[in-house]
Amino acid sequence: MLLKLPSTLCLCLCGLLLTAQIADAQSSRRPARVGSSVVKASAAEKSKEEDSEEAATKIRWAEIELSGMLSEGPSLPGLFGEIGQSLTQISDRLERAAKDDTVDAVVLKITNPLIGLGSVHELRTKILSVRESGKPVYALLETALTTDYLIATACDKIYMPEPGMLLMTGLRAEVSFYKNLFDMLDVEVDVLRVGKYKAAAEPYTRTEMSPEFRQEINDLLDSQYSIICKMIAESRDMSVEDVKKAIDNGPHTSTTAKEYGLIDEIRYADELEDIARDGDEDAEFTLVQRYGKEKVDTNFEGFTGMMKMMNLMMGVDPNKKKSVAPQIAVIYANGSIMSGRGTSGPFGDEIIGSETMVKTIKEAAENDRVKAIVLRVNSPGGSAVASDIIWRALEQVDKPVVVSMGDVAASGGYYISMGADHIYAEPGTITGSIGVVGGKLALEGLFEKLGITTSYVTRGENSGALSVMQPFSESERKAMQRTMNEIYEIFVTKAAAGREMDVEELKELAGGRIYTGEVAVENGLVDDLGTLDDAFEKAKELAGLENAKDVDRLLLPKPTSPFEQLFGPLDTEVNQDVATSVVQDLLPAELTAELRRAMIINELSATDPRLLLMPFQLRFK
Repeated sequence: MLLKLPSTLCLCLCGLLLTAQIADAQSSRRPARVGSSVVKASAAEKSKEEDSEEAATKIRWAEIELSGMLSEGPSLPGLFGEIGQSLTQISDRLERAAKDDTVDAVVLKITNPLIGLGSVHELRTKILSVRESGKPVYALLETALTTDYLIATACDKIYMPEPGMLLMTGLRAEVSFYKNLFDMLDVEVDVLRVGKYKAAAEPYTRTEMSPEFRQEINDLLDSQYSIICKMIAESRDMSVEDVKKAIDNGPHTSTTAKEYGLIDEIRYADELEDIARDGDEDAEFTLVQRYGKEKVDTNFEGFTGMMKMMNLMMGVDPNKKKSVAPQIAVIYANGSIMSGRGTSGPFGDEIIGSETMVKTIKEAAENDRVKAIVLRVNSPGGSAVASDIIWRALEQVDKPVVVSMGDVAASGGYYISMGADHIYAEPGTITGSIGVVGGKLALEGLFEKLGITTSYVTRGENSGALSVMQPFSESERKAMQRTMNEIYEIFVTKAAAGREMDVEELKELAGGRIYTGEVAVENGLVDDLGTLDDAFEKAKELAGLENAKDVDRLLLPKPTSPFEQLFGPLDTEVNQDVATSVVQDLLPAELTAELRRAMIINELSATDPRLLLMPFQLRFK
C-alpha cells in the first residue's frame, strides 16, 4: 500500500499533532534541580562564570548515560528533543567534554547499551581520549552485563552500589536447530552451499552442529574470550589468569566484584558530590546531567516559530554551519544487504538497499568538496547481486576509499568492503565468512497435513527450482549449485584482487569461515586494527589532507526527517504497522531475534536465492 497524503491534510495533521505534543511536553517539563548542585545541560553549559579571587572552588562534572540501542550513522533532532541516541552522538559528546574547559571530569552512567565488541572498542577509545586530555572519567554500574563492564574498564574508577551485580560469566554460544520441528510438520528443507564452513542453513537441516560449524564457533569464542580477558587485565592491572578466575566465579555482587579487583569502590550515585569535593566542604559542585544532549527549541509562536517548525519537519537543521572546507564522506552501511531501497524492518532492523547505497556513493563521488570516502560497515551480508552492485559502485569511485568495520562485516558485508584502498577492523569485529548458501523450504507436506493438495502443470526441465512446494529435482539441484559455484568464484576472485593475494591463497581463508578483527589482520583479510576515527585519518592521508587545518565530515545517507518519522516515507511501501510493534514488545527477545532472522532470510531469498550471509548472530549478555 502506498502512503500518499494531500499536502493540506498533512499540514493539518502536523498542526494537531504538534499542538497536543507541545502541550504534553510543557506540562511534563520538570524544573532543574539547582540547590542540590545538580542541573540539566542548558545554555549555561556554553559559558563559564567568571571566578573572583574570593570565590569558592568550583567543580563541574558532566554526566553521560549509555543505555538502549546505540545505532550508528547520522541522525536529525526530533521536534521535541533527540529521539534516542546513537554511537556517533555519544562519541561526539565525549569529544566535546574532553575539549570543554568548564568540565573537570566525566561520569558515565552505563545501563546495558545494546552493542557488540566493535562498538565497545570505539567507546573505550573515546573514553581514553578524555582521560588523555587530563580529565578523569568515572563509571557508574548497577546491574552490569559484560559489555557494560568492558566499557567501564576504560574509566579511571568503577563504582557500584551495595546491591549491585556484575553479570559477567564468560561466553556461551547457543544455536537452536529446527530439523525435528520441520520433520513433524512435513516441511522439507533443501539447502545448497559453497564452503564447508558456510553453516548459515545448518539450524534448518541438522539437529546439532556439524564438526566444521563447531570448530569455527570454538575458534571464534577463543578469540573473543582472549580479547575480553586481555582488555580487562590491561585496564584493571590484573593478570589474565586472575581475570579468568574472576569470570569463572561470576556472577558477582558488588562485594565480591571488589574483592576480585573488578571494581574500585562500593558507592551510590548520590555520593559523587563527596568524591568530587574530596574533603573541601566549601567547594561548589555541579553535576551536569545529559551533558551535550541538546534539546530542540520548541517555541513555535508567530511566523518565525512556524518557519522553525517547518524546517524541523522537513529535516532542515537551522544550526548547521556553512563551510567551504574539504570533506571526507562517511557512509554508513548498517543491516542486511538487499536489492532496491534501504528500509527499516518491523523489528527495528535496517536494510542496506543497493539502490539507496549506490545513489549515496555517487552523491559523494560527484561532490567536489568530498576528497575521500570512509565506508562504515555493520552488516552480516545478504543478497549476492546487491552486494556486488554496491562493490562495483565503490570500485568506480575515483577517490580514496577506506573501510571501517564495526561489530560485524561478514559475508556480503566483507564483499562490499574488499575493494577499498585500506580496511580497518575493531579487534572484536566478526568478518570473513566468504562463502555462499541458498535453498528453500518445501511446504507441500505441511499443506497436505492442513488438507490442502496441489496439482502441477509445468514447462521446462527446471521449472520447479523456485517453487516453495517441492524440493529440488536432480536437474534443478545441479543448475542451482552451478550458479552458486559461479558466484563463489566471483567472490573469491574479487577478494583476492582487492587483497593482492593469489586466488588459491584466498580460498584457504574462505570456505565460509569467520574471523575476529585481530585474526583477520594476521591472515591479511584486513589491513589494520583501528576505529572509525583511524579510518577518517587514513582517508585524509590518502587524499593529501593530513596537514589541512579543517576537514569536515559529511555523514551519509541523510537521516529520515521528522515528517517521515511521523507519517512514514511518501514514495515507498509501508512495511511496519502497530501490530508488529506490539508483537515485538510481547515476545521474548530470543524469539524476536529468531523471527527477525527468519524474516530477513525469507525476504532476501525472494529476490536472490544465492545468499552471502553470516551463519549466526552473536549477542553479548
